[in-house]
Amino acid sequence: MPQKVAFVINPNAGVKKKIDIIEFIKTHFPKTIPYDFIVWKNKDDFESVKQQILQGNYDIVVACGGDGTVNQVASVVAHTEMALGIFPLGSGNGLARSNRIPLDLKQALRLIEQGHIKKIDGALINGYPFFCTAGVGFDAHIANEFATSTKRGFITYFKTSVKEFFKYTPSLYKITVDGKVIETKAFLITVANAGQWGNDVYIAPEAELNDGILNVSILKVFPKTAIPMIGVKLFSKQIHTSVRLHSEKGKEISIEFEGQLPVHFDGEPLSVKENLNIRVMPLALRIVC
Repeated sequence: MPQKVAFVINPNAGVKKKIDIIEFIKTHFPKTIPYDFIVWKNKDDFESVKQQILQGNYDIVVACGGDGTVNQVASVVAHTEMALGIFPLGSGNGLARSNRIPLDLKQALRLIEQGHIKKIDGALINGYPFFCTAGVGFDAHIANEFATSTKRGFITYFKTSVKEFFKYTPSLYKITVDGKVIETKAFLITVANAGQWGNDVYIAPEAELNDGILNVSILKVFPKTAIPMIGVKLFSKQIHTSVRLHSEKGKEISIEFEGQLPVHFDGEPLSVKENLNIRVMPLALRIVC
């Protein structure tokens, strides 16, 4: 059982905005466990939230929001004795699903109350921490489009993907995985710590969260006729068996390309010019799961 818990509330995140998060937690979390609320009011100012976390003497810090909120809180908690808890309010909930954290909010609170903790890996992409997936290509382009959308949820993500697919132009990449060089045109490249992007869509089904290794999934350019089968394989954890996917594993990865391209880390958009450098951080994060 935890000694002291912080709930980091992002009131602008996630898809379950109809509930009063603070009142829900007050109603369903045990009053025998001391806890504080830290409200992330300004989306452009996480530093004040970070300082409250670091100064609060917490043993569990709970990210209440979507994948972006989870990433920010996890980045603070990593490499400390604090553990990350997740109160899943997002549309994808990739890290929560990958750690079998219930999406039912009452059950998620019970899990935090029990306080069972394990260590998982993290990674850095050009210095930015991520704990689920990062990448470049079509998924990063969609993450960029999705970030500017006023609507959230899987349906919005799906509609955006369909609309953008028919006007997307794949790029040429030079990928180096622990010294092995691959030069190819790719639809997308995902570096995975966890097996899925979110919503149980698995781009790297063989990935393990605590093996000290990152899985690199290179989805080759494919004809439109291949879309249904690729979709089935993504949702059935079988994409690694597809002839359209090239897989590698490694600890240090670089990806080179011409110009400036959108990149994502845990679904958060970023714009990068010419080069990505990615490395694993073994057992960097304690997580309640």
